[in-house]
Amino acid sequence: MSKKEDRLNKIISILKKSNGASVKELASEFDVSEMTIRRDLKELEEKNIIDNFYGAAVFNPREDNPITFADKNEFNYTISENSHLMDFEKNKIGKKAVEMIQEGDVVAIDVGTTTEKLTQNIPTDLDFTAVIFSANNLIHLLARPNVKIVMPGGEFHRDTGMFESSEGLAIIENTRTTKLFLSAAGIHERLGITCAYSYEVAIKKSVIKNSLEVILLADSSKFSNISPAFICNLDCVDKVITDSLINEKWVKLLKEKGIELIIV
Repeated sequence: MSKKEDRLNKIISILKKSNGASVKELASEFDVSEMTIRRDLKELEEKNIIDNFYGAAVFNPREDNPITFADKNEFNYTISENSHLMDFEKNKIGKKAVEMIQEGDVVAIDVGTTTEKLTQNIPTDLDFTAVIFSANNLIHLLARPNVKIVMPGGEFHRDTGMFESSEGLAIIENTRTTKLFLSAAGIHERLGITCAYSYEVAIKKSVIKNSLEVILLADSSKFSNISPAFICNLDCVDKVITDSLINEKWVKLLKEKGIELIIV
């Protein structure tokens, strides 16, 4: 196998395991020029293996992907592998989200690597209540003494860092929040907002139903992507915070749906 073939296979593997990667990230990963990566992505796009969105590439899960059938039952996501992707963009999204939290708010913060950037950037003097259900968000909030933490327990899922149980869901269902910062593995015009695992869905649906405002935090690689577990339709979202690599098609679509788009 040539170096190029090996690199192409590794790029496909990275995009399948994550929700996408930027040209810059892939160039750094393989220690090659961005021009080389762009040529690789163009070749994969022409074969319908990936979708390329202005510098960010995502795996193409549709039936016209020549390698989809071989891997039809395979979908792997781990928070550790996903955390380094689009890190710069995620951090900007997280910082912008923090600006929306006001004193006295009751805020639900979803699992995920983008929502983690929110909790990392919360100032130590901000006084509010955080409803969380993931270990990574808990770790960051423990250092914020003015934040009251509501965290239902349950079985710990290492792949997402989420705690989940029927008892925990009951607590979530009886808790009302002023804002929800929602995460997603995929955002699709027709198939809606999706996540990696079915065990995530019940809690996500509950916090959406019980929040005055739903704010989706998603880097640009998530758009037009599809993950297995359905959360909700796009219409459930009030605002979207994303990065400047978002496709113009999506800018227009969100505007048409009346969803406020904040680009950082």
